[in-house]
This record gives sequence, C-alpha cells and structure tokens, in this order.
Amino acid sequence: MSNLPRVDIDQPKFDQSTYFGRAKHFFLVTNPLNIFASNEELERARDIVTKYRANQPLPDVKSIDEVWRAKYLYDSAHHPETGEKQIIIGRMSAQMPMNTFITAGMMTFYKTTRAVVFWQWFNQTFNAIVNYTNRSGSSPISQSQLVTSYCLATGGALATALSLNRAVKNMRPIFGRLVPLVAVAAANCINIPCMRMQELRNGIALLDAKNKEVGISKKAAFVGISAVVISRISMAIPGMTLTPLLMNKLEKNGFLKKYPRSNAPIQTLFCGFILIFATPLGCAFFSQRAAIKVNDLEPEVRDHIKKERPDLDTVWYNKGL
Repeated sequence: MSNLPRVDIDQPKFDQSTYFGRAKHFFLVTNPLNIFASNEELERARDIVTKYRANQPLPDVKSIDEVWRAKYLYDSAHHPETGEKQIIIGRMSAQMPMNTFITAGMMTFYKTTRAVVFWQWFNQTFNAIVNYTNRSGSSPISQSQLVTSYCLATGGALATALSLNRAVKNMRPIFGRLVPLVAVAAANCINIPCMRMQELRNGIALLDAKNKEVGISKKAAFVGISAVVISRISMAIPGMTLTPLLMNKLEKNGFLKKYPRSNAPIQTLFCGFILIFATPLGCAFFSQRAAIKVNDLEPEVRDHIKKERPDLDTVWYNKGL
C-alpha cells in the first residue's frame, strides 16, 4: 500500500470550474521544458502514476507534490484517452517553441509569394501533426482523411494569404504584417474540423463522473471542436498582432533601417515571450474534460441516457486540445 496521501490524480490538480484554475493547469501541461524529458524520465513518471493509481508502495517518492509532477510530465507526453506516447512536436509542450519559430518566420518573410507558400505550408504541416496528435481517442482517423484535411487546410491558408497579400499591396505596411494572422485563423477553421471529421460523423464518447462511457454524441463533438478552433485562434492573436505593431513602430522610427539584421531575431524573441503566456491562457478558455447537460444532447442520445442512467444530469467528454 502507498505511504502517500490519496488524491484523484486523474482529475486536474487545480479547480477547472474557474479560468484561473484552468490557466494554472495548462501552464503545467504546456510547459516547454517537458519536451526535453528523456525516455527514462517519462518511464519513471509513468511508473509513479501507474503505481499510485493502484495504491502500490512508492518508497522513492517522498511527497504528493512529486506524484503531481510525475502526472503532469506523463500527461505532457501521452494521449489522455489511449495512453499512447505522442509525437514530440505534436505535444502541447512543443507549441511554444514551434509556434515561436513559425510565427516569426511568417511575419518576417511575408512579402514574396515563395516565402508565403513555404511558411504557410510549414505551418499547416505542423498544425496537421498537432491536430492528429491531440484528437479525441475514441475516433481513429484514416490515412485518406488525413491527407484530405491536410491538403484542404494548406490550400485554404495559401489562398487566404496570397489573396490578402494582393489586396493590401498598396496599403500601409501594418496591414501586410497582419495577413499571416488571418491566414492562420482561416486555416484553423478548415484544418481542425477536417482532421477530426470522424468525430463529427460518428460522435465522441460521453462519460459519467467515474469515466464510464454512457453514450456517443455528434453534438458534443461539434461543440468540442468549435472550442478548440477558438482556443487555437486566441493563442495566435497576441503574438500575431502585438509583434506587427512592435515591428511597425521600429520601422517608423528608423531602428530597422539602422539595424536590418535585427528584424528576425527581435520578432522571434518577442513572439516566444508572448507565446509562453498565450499558449496556456488560450487553452484555458475551455476545460479539456468538457461538460454538457444531458438535456442539451441530440434527442436519441438524450433519451438513451435518461433511460439507462436517469440519475445523470451532466456528462463529460474529452474535447481535445
């Protein structure tokens, strides 16, 4: 038997009913330092989590805080439903460093068609990996669907970016710097629903308070995927609006003309600083384990749950990230 206090580590450490609690939770989930954890550290974290769940002895673990650290490290690298180890660049802990590099690239090299094509393609390739990695585990995605959604999102982002670049060609420079944000928002509205089309078609698992499956809902899938789209766009907005404003200011006062090589480094560092906060704060708009009232479900699902589990008023589902 474990010598440590018993807590439910399958629930987040912080209160998920408040934005502040969700923000603290996602600061730990998206901690970019987690991507440097070795396989040995991840296996030790898995071992601690598994043994603690089973109430087995953990002689090397001295406090419950160490269990929580292991749980968050484990969660940062494994899918919450399937338990499979995720691709490194698809993990939420990789969002800040990867998006820093991509955002800075899109906003530094946005004036030529070749640069726009490359950076939008690069961004959508990364987004496809993230969306696939953080999909709901109850709805597998086929290879053909993966390719289709990738092509649609990349095409949508490119069409948006190139069209807007032409439209703002004779406008003030600040408008040109904001084009990548609109392209990213448009691509997210295409990429995420396409990548998770199986969930929209077949529904996602509904769970009770003890994580027992009680039904499958397409409406919950739609609500969850919509929340993910909003979160992803909100993560991008601070870096992709404040950075252009900063660079426009530096351009006007002659700093960039005097130090032309500082353009990319300044944008990269500034984006990185913003994304440290924007990533978890954007995720925190919605709880990952989302709740929905039984009465708000589609009629056949609602009636089935009310018949089988009349005690249930609310059910939960994994909305993804």
